[in-house]
Amino acid sequence: MTNSTKARSLELFFVDGTPEGMLTAKIPFQWTGHVLVAARTRLIDALKRSEARRPGIYILVGEDETGSILYVGESDDIGNRIKNHDANKEWWSTAVFITSSGEPLNKAHARYLESRLIEEATRIAKCRLDNGTAPPAPPLSEAAVAHMDDFLENILLVLPALRFDFLTENSVPQRRPEPELAGVEATNFVLATPRRGIEARARLEDGRFIVEAGAKASSEWVGTTSAGSTYGKLFQELVDQGILVVDGEHRTLTRDYAFSSTSGAAAVINGRPASGPISWKLEGTEKTYKDWEHDSLQASDQSTPDTSSPTNHS
Repeated sequence: MTNSTKARSLELFFVDGTPEGMLTAKIPFQWTGHVLVAARTRLIDALKRSEARRPGIYILVGEDETGSILYVGESDDIGNRIKNHDANKEWWSTAVFITSSGEPLNKAHARYLESRLIEEATRIAKCRLDNGTAPPAPPLSEAAVAHMDDFLENILLVLPALRFDFLTENSVPQRRPEPELAGVEATNFVLATPRRGIEARARLEDGRFIVEAGAKASSEWVGTTSAGSTYGKLFQELVDQGILVVDGEHRTLTRDYAFSSTSGAAAVINGRPASGPISWKLEGTEKTYKDWEHDSLQASDQSTPDTSSPTNHS
């Protein structure tokens, strides 16, 4: 599912005045949705809030020895549902309540959103779903479906902004040449470790660092002391998701994949921590990403007019 590219603002409210406490989020003037995030340690306080008594959907987030786990549910009374059912689940550590601050969601709306979120989480497969079954979407009118799809689009925008990336799509459809782009120079980078048979090509596109399908990566994560690091876990996640598959003595990237940083991309390809700005080189040159970035920033400064001093008119 693709999100709209129109500009929006996100309003955050730290209920307890600290980033560790409860947090609410909404898109003012553009969305009636309301998001409340609370750690399990603050569950008693969260259930006292009016949001917890509204109909809507909720997401429980946590992990166990197998990795990250997710549970998506819906209820006419979110707080009552969690208190009487989901408090028995031992693994979750954070709860996300999603309700409407305008016209309340009804049961069918909540069930539709629950079904679509489970569908998206299953498709993206970044973590294990604790839901036993994926409920079918209830029948809604054409207008209601359009309204709920718009509501869902905003959920998929807000959650990643709150650092919940389990519904973020990192796999990228393989780019096809477009006639209108002929002659336009793309910003491509390569990474190669010949002695290990490792080679990869990436492109910088819309602020995303996308490693292209067919990249030859390390067959395993070789940094034993860093296997539990962010990049070590990412390597294993891509293996588990079938994005990095065994191909002879290496692993091959089966689809274009957008990394959040050049270092993350370099680490996954090399199978160990690596400095992305140094590892990646501008295609066809020996210029590192770091040097290319420096030159690009310098060129940008030179092309930007200096408006710091007032202009005298005679």
